[in-house]
Amino acid sequence: MSVASSAPAPLATPLLRAAAGGASVLLRQLFDADTGTFTYLLADGGTGEGVLIDPVFEQHNRDLALIRELGIELVASLDSHAHADHVTGSWLMHQATGCAIGLAAAARADNVTRPLVGGDRIRFGSRELEVRATPGHTDGCLTFVLDDHSAAFTGDALLVRGCGRCDFQQGNARTLYRSITEQILCLPDSCLLYPGHDYVGRTVSSVAEEKVFNARLGGGANERDFVIFMETMKLPHPGRLAEALPANLRCGKPREGQAGAAAAQPSWAPVQRSYAGLPELGPAWVAEHVQQLTLLDVRTAEEFHGPDGHVPGSQLVPLPELEARIGEIPPGRPVVVVCHSGSRSALATLQLQKAGLSQVANLHGGLRAWEAEGFPIERATPSAA
Repeated sequence: MSVASSAPAPLATPLLRAAAGGASVLLRQLFDADTGTFTYLLADGGTGEGVLIDPVFEQHNRDLALIRELGIELVASLDSHAHADHVTGSWLMHQATGCAIGLAAAARADNVTRPLVGGDRIRFGSRELEVRATPGHTDGCLTFVLDDHSAAFTGDALLVRGCGRCDFQQGNARTLYRSITEQILCLPDSCLLYPGHDYVGRTVSSVAEEKVFNARLGGGANERDFVIFMETMKLPHPGRLAEALPANLRCGKPREGQAGAAAAQPSWAPVQRSYAGLPELGPAWVAEHVQQLTLLDVRTAEEFHGPDGHVPGSQLVPLPELEARIGEIPPGRPVVVVCHSGSRSALATLQLQKAGLSQVANLHGGLRAWEAEGFPIERATPSAA
């Protein structure tokens, strides 16, 4: 059974504009609970071009699913610095979409296709991110500032009520103080600040808040106060330092022979996970391989035999009866679950996975998508009806 692309067609930009809530820029904040890392997806609602900031290797499939569902053409995957606490997903995203890999030139990392320095501008559609060099946590720390100064993505340089540590990887407290005060806190008070990490649920701050409430450099604290604070901190090194830093100096590319996220993909079919986490296959691939699959229709008998018809050769097991009738599904063959639109079959797919079936996927778009793409439908004759 050959594995070929089965990606759903990108959605039109009007849906992207609607997802942006009428704003010209869509912004999605994503989270990796294991490392406390925030990933940011920005897209221009007019053109559909977008950028991804600080992706996490293990969250690649989630991020790619959202990009595809919203129909975003990814221009670049950007890292605010060479992280020491998680492995970036930039190389995987480059492989999947062809986007540029952006990282500070100062990091001297391999596989970077767009080395960045302060003053660079990253264009996506009609919008831009300004690159500001904010070293001090590391030599290669960058802050990405939206063109209208309404938002800044500060990586680890400035966190909510905190900042990045300065005790390893070329860290320097004096340098970081100047970076924050001269490159970030000089932005308008209303500018929203989106951090690279948080561990207690704080998602966003503002310039005005950090000027007043940041315990390390707000409320009138000067450079001397900040330096003494940072040099007095006693923090353990990040638990994944030995793994993450070398990988990030390759932009997340696995070593030869090393298992990566792509290796976790099923070998039996080009299964893609939706943003909701559901394994799915497109109608074209299913139609090409239908003889090697069990197509399980979980609608009612009335629907199956009624005017809507069914995919020829599919097996009917209505959703309410599925748990009790799982034993009727032929063993040893992958299962693709079908319903009218892909809704009931989504629940059935999850039930089958819970029951231990590993080669199972939902038919993306259901019978509606199948028929819309011109694949055969078997319907009862009027006399039989």
